[in-house]
Amino acid sequence: MTPRVVGEDDHARFERPQRRTRPRTKIRPDYSDAEVGMVITIDRGRYTCLVGESDPHEVIAAKARQLGRKGVIVGDRARLVGDTSGEEGTLARVVEVLDRATVLRRTADDDDPYERPIVANATQMVIVSALADPPPRTGMIDRCLVAGYDAGLRPLLCLTKSDLGSPDNLVALYEPLDVPIEITRPGADLSGLRARLAGQRSVFIGHSGVGKSTLVNALIPDAHRTTGEVNEVTGKGRHTSTAAYAMRLPALAEDPEADPGWVIDTPGVRSFGLSHVSRDRIVAAFEDLDRFVSDCPRGCTHGADAPDCGLDAAVARGDLSAARVASFRRMLSGEQ
Repeated sequence: MTPRVVGEDDHARFERPQRRTRPRTKIRPDYSDAEVGMVITIDRGRYTCLVGESDPHEVIAAKARQLGRKGVIVGDRARLVGDTSGEEGTLARVVEVLDRATVLRRTADDDDPYERPIVANATQMVIVSALADPPPRTGMIDRCLVAGYDAGLRPLLCLTKSDLGSPDNLVALYEPLDVPIEITRPGADLSGLRARLAGQRSVFIGHSGVGKSTLVNALIPDAHRTTGEVNEVTGKGRHTSTAAYAMRLPALAEDPEADPGWVIDTPGVRSFGLSHVSRDRIVAAFEDLDRFVSDCPRGCTHGADAPDCGLDAAVARGDLSAARVASFRRMLSGEQ
C-alpha cells in the first residue's frame, strides 16, 4: 500500500480558525462638534443637562459605553450626541466629559481609601450651619473648610437660624482664618448673601437639618427644594435633598445683565472624611502661612505636635500671630 503524502493544504485543518471579525481601529470618533451641556442633576443613571447659551433647555441623557467607569458628576461640562432637543421621551448620550477646573471630594471616613466626588467646576463652597436646632458642629465646619481649600474653592460660612442662637462664638472662632461669614434668619434680607453668590458657582454643604434647602428656596423661589424637620430626640436633621442639583440664581435687580451665579444644593452629610487631602495643598491656600512652611522638615504635618515646624518658628520671630496659627491647626485637625 502506497503511503499517503500529506500536502500543505492538509495542515490547514489543524490550525486555529482565522479571525473573521473586523480588526479594531485606533481611530476614535471625533465629538469636537457635539453640543456641550452642563450636568445639573443625576437620577438613577439619567443625566439632566442644560444645553444652549441664549435659550438653554434641559436634555435627558445616558452615559455612553465608551466612558466606561469614568464618573459623570453634577457641574460637569459634557459633550452630548443624539437627540438633544429636550422633547419628552427623547434621550441623548454623554460621550465625553470636558476637563474639570475643580472637583470637590470627600471620603466616608478618614480610613476610607475611596474618594467620592461631589461636584465639579464649583468656585465657592458655602458651608451652611445652624446656630441652634441642630447646634453647630465646629468639627464638621472645619472639615468642610479643609476639603474646600484642598479643592481650590473659596469658602463662605453661612450661619442660619440666628433667631434661635447667637453667632458671636462662631464669628470669633473663624475670624482669624479670614473666612467670610453671612448670618441669616427666616424671612431675613438676603441681599448680602446674593452679592457674595453673584458670578460664582457655589456648592452648599452642611449636615442635615441646618436649613440648606430652605435657604435655596428663599434665594430661588421656584426651586421647590424639599425641606424637613429636626428630630427632637437626636437633634439631627432628616435628609430631604436626595441628589445634588445645580440651579441658576435669578437676575440681580441692581444689574440684570450681570452673572447672578449658580447654586448647587447637595444632600446633607453626617461625616466628611479627609483621607484624600494633602496638607501641603491646604497650607498653600493661606499665602501668609505658606511662605513659612518651606523651612519645615520633610514630611512635616504642620500640626501642634510637629517638631521644628516652620509655623512655630514664624510665631517665635513675631512674623505670625499665635492665634492665626492655632486657628489653622484646629481646622486642620477638626474632629467629626
